[in-house]
Amino acid sequence: MDVQIEETWKEVLNQEFTKSYFQQIATFIKAEKALGKRIYPPGSLIFNAFYKTPFDKVKVVILGQDPYHNVGQAHGLSFSVPKGVSKPPSLVNIFKELENDLGIPPAPHGDLEKWAQQGVLLLNATLTVRENEPGSHSKIGWINFTDEVIKKISEEKKGIVFLLWGRFAQDKQILIDETKHHVLKAAHPSPFSADKGFFGCKHFSKTNELLMQQGDQPIDWKL
Repeated sequence: MDVQIEETWKEVLNQEFTKSYFQQIATFIKAEKALGKRIYPPGSLIFNAFYKTPFDKVKVVILGQDPYHNVGQAHGLSFSVPKGVSKPPSLVNIFKELENDLGIPPAPHGDLEKWAQQGVLLLNATLTVRENEPGSHSKIGWINFTDEVIKKISEEKKGIVFLLWGRFAQDKQILIDETKHHVLKAAHPSPFSADKGFFGCKHFSKTNELLMQQGDQPIDWKL
């Protein structure tokens, strides 16, 4: 895979692209495509989160699990869909909590790019998926790569707010140095679990309080 990735991330992650696990990811995806499988997001958007939020601009990390697996949904930003695409249920619940927390009414679209441009890294743990098969690429090596991303952020930056929604994301807490970063945890915004602690978590206002306490600009969550 010819990795096209934003320059500040390339510096931080350069060694990862030569490791055998990363070569295996590339080989696997090429083989899938050769078999006529549809892979999401499109190749040019696999590393979209890194382009929209350069390493030196990261202030907040929202960790998702898997890209959306239906046509037109995934564009490389966790929980986000392009303008003109219906909002998936988890994103609908994210907007409900945003309204409950900060009084911001739901946006007419589900494109979270404006958050990413302000320093919110919208990172999925797995960066690709086969069409209509959730989790289909979760064991091909992406976890090694995105765990390294989280570790590098933890090691080389300070004062980052990590939003860990659901058990899968919370399992990544061990990669984060909590003596210099902030970790906020809640249930996943999925309809199956949102009422078990996602609704009412107030993570959007809490994130901004933490950022302002350390002299950073708050995130304008309005899209």
